[in-house]
Amino acid sequence: MVRPIVDAGTDESSWRAWPAPAGWPVLALDDRVRAVPPLVVAPHPDDEVLGVGGLIAMLAGDVEIAVVTDGEASHPESTVHSRAALAAIRRAETVTACGLLGVAPTAIDHLGHPDGGVDEPALVEALTGRLVPGRWCVTTWRGDGHPDHEAVGRAAATACRRTGATLVEFPVWTWHWARPDHPDVPWHRARRVDLTGAARSAKLTAIDAFRSQVLPLGPAPADAAILPPNVLARFARPYETVFLP
Repeated sequence: MVRPIVDAGTDESSWRAWPAPAGWPVLALDDRVRAVPPLVVAPHPDDEVLGVGGLIAMLAGDVEIAVVTDGEASHPESTVHSRAALAAIRRAETVTACGLLGVAPTAIDHLGHPDGGVDEPALVEALTGRLVPGRWCVTTWRGDGHPDHEAVGRAAATACRRTGATLVEFPVWTWHWARPDHPDVPWHRARRVDLTGAARSAKLTAIDAFRSQVLPLGPAPADAAILPPNVLARFARPYETVFLP
């Protein structure tokens, strides 16, 4: 269900005070996970780091990353950059950020779908060709509230059903519109990824690499930061959250 991402959203202090995550099972990172490197599918550059940057770092970068769009619509009325320029900037930021998590540039594939116009059938085919039984496909939750996040999640779910791969979903904008115990969120499927100190530090450094998103592009309102401090606070936790089938 697509939801408007408006206002300040749920304050991080509410999430920090919520006791439920302490009781969630911890996600197991055993040899079966590492046997075939997980495929992390990001709707936009930065979603992979915001959602599971710590997990990527804990896997020592032994993952493949597919970035579905270039995020060129993040600032549609920008007075500073054209969409083509933003696309190039965000691609470069992805390479830098993921490199800080241990991911080589050769393990990153930019699929080039239009930002805001993901071609779901084409994405299903592309993902189906990359997945095998048991391989983790890690992507945004199908109910995350952003249309691209949900489209990518649906495509990944279909590809996993076709191939026998394991769908691992993560929330990004859910933390904005939802609240603790929100009935629309599948908390019963939640698993906690406890981050090492090194992984958490690497994630925060990688987030900072997305300069076009965490800082204003310029003084005009149309060039405001997409990820201001109140949003970034949700991704500085000592754990990450994923949903298993």
